[in-house]
Amino acid sequence: MIYADYNGSAPLHKNVREYLAKRILEGPYANPNAIHSIGKKMIFGLEKCRRMCAQILGCHSGQIIFNSGSSEGISHIFHSLLDGKNPNDKKYIITSGIEHSAVVEACNYYAARGFEVYKVKTLNNGQIDINDLKTFLDKNGNNTIMLSIMAANNETGVIQPWQEVSSLCQQYQIPFFSDTTQYIGKTEFNFEESGMDYAVLSGHKIGAMVGSGCIIAKDPSTLSNFIFGGGQEKGKRGGTQNYLGAETLAVALDAFEKTKDHYKSLKEYRLEFEKNIKEAFPSVVIIGEESPRLATTTLISLPGVHGQAVQIELEAQDIFVTTSSACSDNQPETSKVLRSMGIEDVIGRGVVRISLCCSSTKDDYEKIESVLKDIYAKLTKIASF
Repeated sequence: MIYADYNGSAPLHKNVREYLAKRILEGPYANPNAIHSIGKKMIFGLEKCRRMCAQILGCHSGQIIFNSGSSEGISHIFHSLLDGKNPNDKKYIITSGIEHSAVVEACNYYAARGFEVYKVKTLNNGQIDINDLKTFLDKNGNNTIMLSIMAANNETGVIQPWQEVSSLCQQYQIPFFSDTTQYIGKTEFNFEESGMDYAVLSGHKIGAMVGSGCIIAKDPSTLSNFIFGGGQEKGKRGGTQNYLGAETLAVALDAFEKTKDHYKSLKEYRLEFEKNIKEAFPSVVIIGEESPRLATTTLISLPGVHGQAVQIELEAQDIFVTTSSACSDNQPETSKVLRSMGIEDVIGRGVVRISLCCSSTKDDYEKIESVLKDIYAKLTKIASF
C-alpha cells in the first residue's frame, strides 16, 4: 500500500506511535493546571514541548499558543484582528483566490460585517501576482487592516512569494498572517526570519495527533481571548490543554528536523517521475510546473481523463490519492484554486494530487509511475467527459 495523501492528513509518524505506546502505558495523567506534584509534572512537560517546538520553528516559546489546529488558529487570528474593529477606519482585508476554505470562510464572515475583501490575482503558474498586490497597496495600503496569504498551496504545492509579501506588509505596517499549514514540516521554516506576524500549524499534517496544533504570534498580546476558561495558554485559549497532542507535535517536529535533508532527494524523485510520465503521455499537464513547489507534491492531469476515475483505479492498486484537497474531493469539478489560475475544465476536472512525505522512497514513485501509466493508457480509450 502506498499512501499518497499527506497534504490531506499524515498517518502518525512512527516516532509518534512509539512515543504514545510508551506514554499511554506509563502515564502519568493529570490536569496540567493542578497544583499538586503530578499536575506540576504535566505542566513542566507541556512547557518542555513548547520550547522544543519553538526551537525548531525559529521563535520564542512564549510566541506559541497550543490549540486544536490550523482552522481554529485561523479563526482566532481573524477574530483578534477584526472583531470590534470599525470597517470605516480601515476596511480592506487582502487575501487571494487560492486560500484554504478556513481563510475563505473567515473573509466571508467579516465581509458580511462591513469589511471589503480584496483578492490578489493569481498567475497561471499558481503564484499570486505580486505586482497586483503592490499596485493595490500603493492605493490602499493605509486603509488595509490585515493581509492573509498562504505560504504553500495545499492542492498544487506551489510555494508563494511570501518573503516579498512580508516585506510589503512591513513597509505599509499591515499585520501579515500566512497560512503555513502545508509549508511547515515539508520544508525549512524560521518564524523570526519570515517577518510574518502570525503563522499556524496542524499536527495531523506532519504525523502528530489529530486535534493538535498551534498559533505562532510575533506579539501574543495582540491575540484576544478566543475560548473562555481558566486562563490556560496565557489566557488566550481556555480549557484543559491537549497535552498529549502537544507532546506528539514536538515529537513530529523533532522527527522532521532530523530528516529534513531527505526532501532534496524527494524533489529529485518527484521531478524524475513527472518527466517520465510526460514522456509517455506528452499531453499531461503538471499544475504549477514552472513554479517553486513543495518537494512532496504533484498535481497532475491528463486532459480528457477524469480525475476521479484515475483515483478509483489507483485505489484498486492500493495507491491512495485525492483529486484536489480533502475538503473538496467529493466535488467533481474544477476547484476554486485552479479556476483562479485560469485552468480550463478539461484539465481541472482531470487532476489527481500525489502528496508524499519525507520518508517516501524512489520505489514509491516508481510504483506510482508504473501503475499510473497503465491507468492512463486504459482510460484514454474511454471518453471520460
